[in-house]
Amino acid sequence: MTEEGTPGIPVEEMSFEEAFAELEAIVQQLEEGNTPLAEALALYERGMSLAARCQALLDEAEVRIKQLIPNDDGGFDEVDFTGSLDSRD
Repeated sequence: MTEEGTPGIPVEEMSFEEAFAELEAIVQQLEEGNTPLAEALALYERGMSLAARCQALLDEAEVRIKQLIPNDDGGFDEVDFTGSLDSRD
């Protein structure tokens, strides 16, 4: 990846790792404070798109996560992740 980002890869096609790495680079560049205003605005907009992509990929992953809940037989049952500590509520 270069300072200009990941050339040729649209944000919506990036993996989580690609999008997050580019987002980190943008944040670092903006924090340095040496970027002209027009470029800083373009970087900010790109960063927002990358952050949205990362969030969408995390949301997808959460849907696929399963959790193990102890059952009455001393074993575990696999259930869909609900975000709560006990899905039997």
